[in-house]
Amino acid sequence: MKSLDPLRSRLTATVLGAEGAADLLMIALLARGHVLIEGPPGIGKTSLAHTLASSIGGSFKRVQFTPDLLPADLLGYSLYRMDRGDFEFVPGPVFAHCLLADEINRTSPRVQSALLECMNEHQVSLEGVTRPLPEPFLVIATQNDGDPHGTFPLPEPQLDRFLLSIRMELPDPGIQRRILLGHASGEIDGNGSHDALVHPEDVLALQQQARTTPLGEPLAGYITDLCESLRRRAGADHAVSVRASLAVMQAARAAAFIEEAGAVHPDHVQQVFPSVMRHRLVPADASDPAPMIADALENTPVP
Repeated sequence: MKSLDPLRSRLTATVLGAEGAADLLMIALLARGHVLIEGPPGIGKTSLAHTLASSIGGSFKRVQFTPDLLPADLLGYSLYRMDRGDFEFVPGPVFAHCLLADEINRTSPRVQSALLECMNEHQVSLEGVTRPLPEPFLVIATQNDGDPHGTFPLPEPQLDRFLLSIRMELPDPGIQRRILLGHASGEIDGNGSHDALVHPEDVLALQQQARTTPLGEPLAGYITDLCESLRRRAGADHAVSVRASLAVMQAARAAAFIEEAGAVHPDHVQQVFPSVMRHRLVPADASDPAPMIADALENTPVP
């Protein structure tokens, strides 16, 4: 197996104190899932996403989501060529191996929904023509949660398309001091541009290997029990979809593969379960669903 240690080292060196976020990003990459990174402004969300994108080779596009963005700005459009007398499709930035959707909650629901087919089917359907997206295809979206003014909360169907969410917080003063010294000495690359450590064909091969990591019947039952337990606590059957259960399985397989474990174990499920579920639970009172998820983990029997 091609070692992923250099990739993790680069991620953690770029954004100090983001070890957990780096691990989850790599899990999402190998599980063929998309990532939502949440947190206040200025803590390294975009830097982390940019570093991963530039490290896996292939094409990378960044879109700053704004209220005036149109679906065509994202997906592409047809341009009439007078010299040829026909239309030519101009692909949008979504036609990339990695799309960084920066501040995704600052654009309209119309544009947010334009990403649904891309994220789920890895294709774009426009004007009766379906065009495949490059493989691997990864969407890394960021959203600031400090100021709700001028934002459009992502609807549940959109949130469900993200394999997992990563919560980033302000680092403690000791790490902040290291960040300042790292930038002052030049040890931390502030622009996030790097040579590729792996290439698209390597990522596809790693994804295929991760997908074949064995998962026994007891672990399938454990994932099902966890999801049922969370549904009861949420008080709604639709709170945790079947897609969410599959996301737990895919992420747990990727976590086991990264650790070079022979099969998926309960600790792999427990590692990814909070990140897979947190953004899918939207309590009516806007409270943090973390205690509910922790309660489900604590009170569900482990096989």
